[in-house]
Amino acid sequence: MMTIASEEAERDAWILRLYVAGQTPRSLRAVANIQRICAADLQGLYTLEVIDLYQEPQLAQGEQIVAVPALIKRLPVPLRMVIGDMSDTARVLVGLDLLPK
Repeated sequence: MMTIASEEAERDAWILRLYVAGQTPRSLRAVANIQRICAADLQGLYTLEVIDLYQEPQLAQGEQIVAVPALIKRLPVPLRMVIGDMSDTARVLVGLDLLPK
């Protein structure tokens, strides 16, 4: 598991988990895309955990992961999930409740 925390980690407003399956091109693209989106749109108020299900499959228990890459927004509520390589920025922002549907 890799955790990317902002400098203001003590005041995080966004807790995100990105589930990937190994170092595939799709997984690497998802990591790069969500890091870019977080840097641009969450402006330092987030923690992003990247979880490789090949290395730590037990961490997906209870999350209802049906496909990977999968991004789970744990906080702020409500819990939301976005599936895919995160290349559709608008779809990811809607999934994170940063843009209206």
